[in-house]
Amino acid sequence: MASSTVTSSQPDRPPRPNVAFRQLRGRHSPAEFAALVRRAAREIGERVSCDARYVGRVEAGEIRCPNYAYERVFLHMFPGRTLADLGFAPRSSVRGRAARPAGDAPPSSIMSPVFVTGETPGAFEPYDTQDPYDTHEHHQNHENHEESDVLRRAFMTGGGATVAAALGPFGLTIDAAAADRPLRRAGSGEAAALEEAVRRIRLLDDRHGADGLYRRAAAPLRAAYELLDAGATRQTTADRLHSGAGELAISVGWLAHDSGRFDDARSHYAEALATARMTGDPGLEAHAFCNTAFLARDAGRPREAVRAAQAAQRVGRELGSARLMSLLALREAGGWAGLADRTGCERALARAQALFERGRSDDDPEWMSFYGEAELEGLEAQCWSTLGDWPRAARHARRAAQLQDPHFTRNIALYTAELADDLARGGHPDEAALAGMRVLDLLGQVQSSRIQTMLAATARVLLPHRQASGVSEFLERHATLPRAV
Repeated sequence: MASSTVTSSQPDRPPRPNVAFRQLRGRHSPAEFAALVRRAAREIGERVSCDARYVGRVEAGEIRCPNYAYERVFLHMFPGRTLADLGFAPRSSVRGRAARPAGDAPPSSIMSPVFVTGETPGAFEPYDTQDPYDTHEHHQNHENHEESDVLRRAFMTGGGATVAAALGPFGLTIDAAAADRPLRRAGSGEAAALEEAVRRIRLLDDRHGADGLYRRAAAPLRAAYELLDAGATRQTTADRLHSGAGELAISVGWLAHDSGRFDDARSHYAEALATARMTGDPGLEAHAFCNTAFLARDAGRPREAVRAAQAAQRVGRELGSARLMSLLALREAGGWAGLADRTGCERALARAQALFERGRSDDDPEWMSFYGEAELEGLEAQCWSTLGDWPRAARHARRAAQLQDPHFTRNIALYTAELADDLARGGHPDEAALAGMRVLDLLGQVQSSRIQTMLAATARVLLPHRQASGVSEFLERHATLPRAV
């Protein structure tokens, strides 16, 4: 268990809600406040991956003292206040942990110690800035490992050993020595590690795309289902494990989807749907159907896309999230577009827009942090593109790329690739080449077979227009790209 890896100076006790921090959030939703935190971080040169779940954990008192990066950001956001003013405990009272002697190895565990100790009093927070390979206390000068050059190189090169080293601390692992003996029953530390693995994979996909992640993300998924087989100490923990395993299956399925492995993606989404049905989890079921609809559209099964999106809407209504229903209406619109049903598509788009305008709420699922105005515009662009309305598609794609938070590097590349293709097909080869060059620049940071496939299609459309301004340069540079596998 997690407690075996640390020595805490504090007895176990229920977390005390951070009322002061909740008051500072004011009328902002957790997701909106998280966006303000990320913006403030960029203002001072910090890099944090704050999301609605992190804000919720702070307000619930689960994070009693922020790591050093978050501390600097919060003090920048609220000048003149101390950590105590923000409702946090002194760092010395939270850490309470002696450094492990240099030669000591951590005890064998189902989880990565860096992960599991995130929920243990006195240990590192799971969002901390310590070097993930350093078990000592002297971590304040290390950069956030999510943003490090080591990680970037690991996921861009896709090298086996390098990617394994990078993903290992963020995911679940099965101890090889324990593989032949029954796993001990899981507790809250394992459930927290599973939830964190989902968040880390999503974060890395936002930054770098799916291609360097997919094969390595399968190992945490296997470990998650090992935990389900082992059972849990409490029903609440079992519920968290099932939900976490289902969300992880969807995340791995998306990595397969974005990498062009449609059969694998379909299998993972079905696994998540089965988990949701077994446990009666409507949120997980809606998410699984949502992704199934998206996959069906991309795989050329538009009628299945419509049916899956409608199923998602039926189960999602009880969740109380207008933003979720908006996204599901967009999934339905994509299916109608694939069926060349312009009327059905327009009705679904209008419904998506009306639901989106109701704004965010605390009931929005955590996984929907990507869904803002940029994504709304991008998905609408795809609908008009499918219907062959290139000028309208280009307008929405351009707006999507302009609105996208820089945090989502992959989506910026995706929307710009959509723009390039719409411009090319709409008879604007010079503008298409310019947009295509921007995508090529971003491919230095993003690996996505989906984006590369879109760009290859654009290049084919532009071949007869070599004499147009910039087209020849784009085609020559595109030809040097390594082929997606």
